[in-house]
Order: sequence, then C-alpha cells, then structure tokens
Amino acid sequence: MEKLFLVCNAHLDPVWLWEWEEGAAAAISTFRVAADFCEQYDGFVFCHNEALLYQWTEEYDMPLFRRIQKLVAEGKWNIMGCWFLQPDANMSSGESILRQIQAGRHYFKEKFNVSSKVALNFDTFGHTRGLVQILVKCGYECYLFMRPDEGFLRLPAQDFLWEGVDGSTIITHRLDKAYSSILGKALQEVEQWMEEKKDVPVSLFPWGVGNHGGGPSRKDLDELNQWMNEHPEVKPVHGTPDQFLAALKESGMELPRFSGSLQPYNVGCYTTQVTIKQLHRALENQIFSTEKLLTAAVANGLMAYPYAELADAQRDLLLSEFHDILPGTSIKPAEAASIRMLDHGLEIMARLRMRGFMAMQTGQPKAGDGEMPVLIYNPHPYPITGIFECELMPAAQNRDRSIWHIVEMRHNGQLMDVQEEKEGCNINLDWRKRVVFRATLPPCQMSRFDCRLVPRPFVEKPAPVPTDAPLVFDNGEMTVVINRKTGLVDRYCAGGKEFLRPGAFAPVVHYDIPDPWYMNETVMRPEEGRFQLMDPEAGTAFSGVTEAILPSVRIVEDGPIRTVVEAVFQWKQSHLIQTYRLPKIGTEFEVEQLVYWNEKERMLKLEIPTLLPQSQYWGQCMFGAETLAMDGMECVSQKWCGLFNADHALTVVNQGCYGSHCKDGSIYLSLVRSAAYSAHPIDDLTVLRQDRFLPRIDQKELLFRFRVCGGEAARRRASVDLEAQIFNEPPYALNVFPAGLGEKPVPAVILSDKRVLLNALYHDSLTGQQVIRLWNAVPEAVTTTVELPLAKVCTEITLPPYAFETYCIIDGCLQPVEPVDLKPLA
Repeated sequence: MEKLFLVCNAHLDPVWLWEWEEGAAAAISTFRVAADFCEQYDGFVFCHNEALLYQWTEEYDMPLFRRIQKLVAEGKWNIMGCWFLQPDANMSSGESILRQIQAGRHYFKEKFNVSSKVALNFDTFGHTRGLVQILVKCGYECYLFMRPDEGFLRLPAQDFLWEGVDGSTIITHRLDKAYSSILGKALQEVEQWMEEKKDVPVSLFPWGVGNHGGGPSRKDLDELNQWMNEHPEVKPVHGTPDQFLAALKESGMELPRFSGSLQPYNVGCYTTQVTIKQLHRALENQIFSTEKLLTAAVANGLMAYPYAELADAQRDLLLSEFHDILPGTSIKPAEAASIRMLDHGLEIMARLRMRGFMAMQTGQPKAGDGEMPVLIYNPHPYPITGIFECELMPAAQNRDRSIWHIVEMRHNGQLMDVQEEKEGCNINLDWRKRVVFRATLPPCQMSRFDCRLVPRPFVEKPAPVPTDAPLVFDNGEMTVVINRKTGLVDRYCAGGKEFLRPGAFAPVVHYDIPDPWYMNETVMRPEEGRFQLMDPEAGTAFSGVTEAILPSVRIVEDGPIRTVVEAVFQWKQSHLIQTYRLPKIGTEFEVEQLVYWNEKERMLKLEIPTLLPQSQYWGQCMFGAETLAMDGMECVSQKWCGLFNADHALTVVNQGCYGSHCKDGSIYLSLVRSAAYSAHPIDDLTVLRQDRFLPRIDQKELLFRFRVCGGEAARRRASVDLEAQIFNEPPYALNVFPAGLGEKPVPAVILSDKRVLLNALYHDSLTGQQVIRLWNAVPEAVTTTVELPLAKVCTEITLPPYAFETYCIIDGCLQPVEPVDLKPLA
C-alpha cells in the first residue's frame, strides 16, 4: 500500500433508537470533543457531513459553532459530502435527492465556504442506479457507500465506475469495513485492514466511535498517531474523502464498470412503517404540485411567492427522508414525531395550495342564480383526460321525500355526463352532493364546470338480487370479470389481449419476523394464508348494516362515468375492503384496499397473476426505470412497476407502496409488515423480550390505492410515468363562487410531448428566477417544444434517454443551469 487515509468521523443518526432532541444533544457533545482534539493534536483532521447537525449546533451552541468555523478555515475540520443528511436512496424521489444536495451544499457554502467532490451515504440501505445522474449533475466525482456488503452484492472491485440509467458514470468506493470503529480498538482494526489490503495502492479507512456519536477517543488517537510515525512506508495521514479521491485518480488505477443498482439490502425497509412512507409520498407530491400552482400565480402577478412557508414544508420533507425514518427502523416515539412532522408539512402545503388556487380563479365570472361552480386546476403542462370528483353544498336541505334533486353539469354551456356517488358525510338527506365526471383539462390552467340541481321524482333504489353469477363489466375497450364467490378478478382483457389469470388481486398473508430491517435475507417468508370473502351475515355486520343482509361482493355505485364494486374479506383478526373502480371509457381501472390490520409478525401482499410470458419486471427509480428481479427477491421501485414483454405490458401505479416481488409471472405488491419497533437481531440472542406486551408496527387502519393498465408494450412504456405523476399529483377541484373580477391567468408552461415530464416548477430563493426542471422519462431521446406564454418563449429542446435538465428564464431565454447553482428553500 502506497497511501492510507485515516478518515476520522462520528456516525450519528439524528433519529433512531432515540428522538431528535437526544440526537441534537449527542451531536453537540460529539462536535465539542472533536473540536478539542482538532485544537490539541497537530495534523489531526475530524470529518463530518450532514448540514442538519451543524444547524442544530448553530442554534443551540453558537460558541461551539464558531470554533468549528475557525477549524474548517484552518483545514483541521473537514466537511464531507455536503448533503443535508444521509437520506434513504431508494424511495426518495430524484427531485427530493436533488433538494437534499442543494440544501446541504448551499448551507456549507454560506456558513463555511466549502464544497466537496465526494458524496457519501455510509449507512443508507441500498442505492438506486438513478442516483448516478444526480451526483454527476451536482458536480460530484466520487461516491462512498457501505451497504450492501459483499454478502448481498458482488461487485467487480472495491473501487469501480458506477454507470447510471442515463449512461453517466461516477467513481464509487465501497467500504469493506464499518464506517466507524469500536472504542479503543481503532489501531487493531487498522492493522487488520492493512493486512487485508496490502496490495491496494490507495486506501481509505474510516474510524471513530459511531451510531450515537462519539467520534475520536484520546486513546485511539494517541495509538494511531504512534503507529503512523512507525509506518512511513505507507504514508498514513489523517485525511479526507476528497484527498482519497485525488490520490485514487493520481494512481492511474483502471476501474471496472458496474451497471446496476446497489441493492438489495434490508429489504423489509421497502415496506416497514408504511404510514410514514405514504405521508412522505403525499408531502413530496404536494410540494411539487403546489409549487407549480404558486409559480403560475406569481408569474401572472396574482400573489407573492411564499419562500419561508415552502422552506418549512421542504425541511419537514428532507428530514423525513433520513435513512432510519423513511425506511421505518426507528422507535415508536420517533415514528410518532415523524408522522407529526409530515402532517405539519402537509398542513402548510394545504394552506398554500388554497392560496394559490384562489389566486388562479381570478377572471372567472360570477355564478348565475342556482349555479354551483366547480373549478379544477391542472398543474401539468399538457391536456389531461380523467375522472374527477368534487363535493357540493346546495343552499338548503330537501326534506320532501317525494322528490330527489339530481346534479346537471355544464362545461362551456355543453351538458356533460355526471354521476352522483356517496358523499363523505352520513346525513341521510337530499343535501350534500358528490359529483364524479370525466373531462379533459387544458394545461396549467383553471377549468370550470357549472352545476345545477334539477328535481326529479324520488325512485327507491332496488335491493340487490343475490346471485353467484360472475360480475361482468365491459365498456367496449376492456372487460373485467369479478368472481362473486371469491371477490377477486378472474379476467381482465384490454384491446383484445388477456392480461390476468383468475384470482387476481388476492390479499395474501406471509409469515414474517420481528426484524423491521429484514437484515439477513432478501426473499420474504412463505405464504401462510389468504384473506377470504366473508359470508353475507358476517360481512353485513362488519359493514355496520343492521336492516338488511348484504352480499359480500356488491355494486355500490353505477352510472355513466364508472361502476364501483366493493368486496369484504377477513383473515384471523384482520379485515379488508377491496374496491374496484371500473370506468365506462378506457382500459385503466383502480383497485383500493382499506385494511384493518391486527396481526403480529405477518406481512400482507397483493397478488396479481399475469398472462405475460417471456416478460421482464420493471420499476421506476430516480429519474429512470430499471429491471427488477423475477426470482422472488424483494425489490424496491417508486411510483410504478410492471411486467413487459416484446408486445404487451401490464403496469401498476401506486401512491406510496415501494416493495414488491415477482415470481412465475405474478406480481406481489407489499402492503404492510407488522414487525416490532427497532428489533435488531444480534448473534443468537432472543430478538424480543418475552415478559411484557410489545407493540407492533402499523396495526391500524391503512389505505392503499393502485391503478392498473394493460396494453401494447411501447405505449405503456411511453405513458406510465405521466400516469404515475398524475395519480400522485392530481388536479385539485373545489366548489368556489368567484367574484367575477380580473382577467383569466395565462398558462405558465406548455409542453408538446408527454414523455417529457415537468418535474419541478418553482422560484429560486436567491435570484427569484423561475426554475423549470424537465425529465425525459423514456429510454430514447425525445424532442419537445417548451412554450412559456408569459415570457413569450417558445423553443425546442432535446433530452437524451432518461436525462433531466434544469433551466431558468434569463433575458427571455430558457437557459440550462446546474442544480447546485440554485439556492434551496430549506
């Protein structure tokens, strides 16, 4: 070995087996000891990342913060990575990771005037291949990670070129040992390392007490300094990751290439604490969608941009992505605090969405007598067609039982099909109305639909006739057959192609373990049983109905827009209501599970057996898509997954379900795990104490929603990312009575090709410039026209496969900018 860099750090999880307050206190204590040693020992350098911990230090111990600033300026303290924190790198969206980097890079530049070319996520549980493009476009040249280790993923070398989905590459180094050392054992670990790595020309060895802070101990530091003096032949130094990178490049080592994700690892984390995962997804998409709305309102001169409020919500989002929060490995009080934090962010965004929405309804005429306007804002830069819902409040209750008011809806004076469905309240009068309708919404604009009440003679709804005959739904484009004896889908045919085997969407229960990480395996335990359709008497009692016996598979809504079918299931102590929403136009349908989960050490999956031979399993990742395992290994993907063969594909879009596996042509979506909180298996010790009640995770009411669509493979691939974005960032509808003042706003952005997504539209808090981030969601180059009507800009751009680009409007032109050149909100 020619050069050894001893990188002293102190891994400290802000939240894990403790709450954030203890994490903040431990960070300050660790930093104080590290600062003492930096001041006392010549040549010693302490390294640490994570802007969050420095922000806590700045807020709670300013004298210590000033000491650290001085040490950084003197080169005695190194700030690694420069991210906000070490986030999950599987389930966080690419846009979120960009903001993690922006937030950290800007903070460290502003407070310490430093940056880094080496990014690191030592403790994160796997890393999607989509991360590479983000790292490269943020100016990084190297990435350090530890997990997965060699036991889970064989790599061509410890140092290699990691290739992203877009073809970009970055130097990557895997730590063969831990990111920290045992107190008092650092020298022994270094000597063992030297023996194992003696043929490696350049090496990096991280040391320092970690997991709850600690960093360097005086004993370890003294012993290492003495050892360094005794081994000048390997030129050991107290160094930094950036120094290691420079030496690695200088060595001229030929690095092999690796073109996959750094997975699997801790595969239970793709599902554990699903409540946090769903709230995180909701906050991500509320921020991204509402930013688009607010930016349009600001561009039209209708309001000021709410930088401070958005910064608060974004900080909630970034902290929720920490790798022991989003993956679900923290203790119960930390989970509760994280849910509270995510709800805080969602409340901020709900208020901002309302502010932007009310601003953008300017120019709408007043309602006529008896009119109830429904306004919908489409945040997407192209026309979208879909089914939309809104609740209305008529002026008075109708207590005349001989008549019933129906809703008539008009758009631009034209009468539309509309369907009334069960409203959210349970006041059993002709009063509150929920309308469901199909419409096409223009891009980045407000659409208006005018409703009126029309009296009709009241007609009693006939009681359902008991039957075991299959429920056959056929809209001319797709056929769905639901088995009334099982409550499952026995057939789905779209465009003349059969996609499913009988018994699809079965809720399947698997054996599980207390370990929330699922540390030692990559395939989930075998099936134990399946939810079964309840008998009519039990299903009726569970449904809360007392005056009739209901079939356990029943049509609960039907009209010109869609048919809604409900089925009730049970397994041991748990219940499940499965709802199918079948539209009267199109080939896409929705499946929803409302689960009352009360099991321990069990996992619930949703089985979708397909008829797609010779297929590949694909899933969305950060700014891309990648093939997933088909041998039963638990996989992670983001907003969609699906099976594709040369001709056809079946895709499933979700709202916060990340884990799944695929085997024998069936997709198994992972819904919920009831592991124990932070149950860490250690050697042969009993995992859980056996002398008291111990709560399990996610034993509660849970809701899951999926959209399923089959069709030609090329068309599915071109459409699924936009479908997933719309499902997660739906247009917002509200019954509003406009003032009739002002002029209608102009669209902010219009794109010509739906394969290019408007990933983000917001204002840079440093320059005030409008920022536009576009992503080509398909594996071939796409050219799209970008029209910015307010700026009088219309230009063509071409994006390479899976590429994203960031632009600002400068001097009337769309100018590319680097993401880290923009100031983040948080």
